[in-house]
Amino acid sequence: MIGTLIFTIYPFISSLIYSFTNYDLISKPKFVGFANYIEMFTTDPDFVRSLKVTIEYTILTVPIQLIFALFLAFILNFKLKGINFFRTAYYVPSILGGNVAVAILWKFLFNKTGLVNQVIQTFGGKPVGWLSSSSNAMFVLVILGVWQFGSAMVIFLSALQQIPTDLYEAARVDGAKKWTIFFKITIPLITPTVFFNLVMQLNNKLQEFNSPYLITNGGPTKSTYLTSLLIYDNAFKNFRMGYACAMSWVLFIIIAVLALALFKSSNRWVYYSDGGQN
Repeated sequence: MIGTLIFTIYPFISSLIYSFTNYDLISKPKFVGFANYIEMFTTDPDFVRSLKVTIEYTILTVPIQLIFALFLAFILNFKLKGINFFRTAYYVPSILGGNVAVAILWKFLFNKTGLVNQVIQTFGGKPVGWLSSSSNAMFVLVILGVWQFGSAMVIFLSALQQIPTDLYEAARVDGAKKWTIFFKITIPLITPTVFFNLVMQLNNKLQEFNSPYLITNGGPTKSTYLTSLLIYDNAFKNFRMGYACAMSWVLFIIIAVLALALFKSSNRWVYYSDGGQN
């Protein structure tokens, strides 16, 4: 309870209060009303641009990550010799993916003289400016984001293992093909898990910070300048904590609206074990 009050509830409420102030972390906060919110939508082009970049990054990363996680979970669900080793190996990226050391290693891999370009040159290709091109830099971040599929994969695997085998046996007796079984039995029965993973990954990717900060630092030409980086720069580089708090609350509202929209839409496509929908 004390930890929740100090590290969650207090910062949550205080950030809302500071969002209506001009606060530089040193002087006493000065109340400015909605000035911070008006500024970010009218005179700050970086904010709108960062929102677009954040949404682009999320749209590119989340679907591919979930599809890849489900595909591997489906394969790892088979009872094969040594399957536990592969389950553990594929889960490791989710533990290390957000690690600072991994992000730095990723930056070196895709550097002009990094391992990726060395492999390309080995096969006669020309080195690619992965981190100097806007589209390539985003591609590097998306690949790292997709690589962090372990947690979603484990949750998918747990859902797949809970599907009754007699449903598959009955479908095979009726002559159903593998693709029909997958899309008519497997997918509908794991839609609650798909929904959970979708909400969680959207929340995580919209707040991504480590990867773009350590690998590209928002560049080149702010093509990977996610909203989390803009908030950080305003809070701890420009010492505009009040303005940064206002941005944080706008981002929070966007995430909340998307989550509510997903919950609302779940009535149409999420099925539960009793055969009904949410």
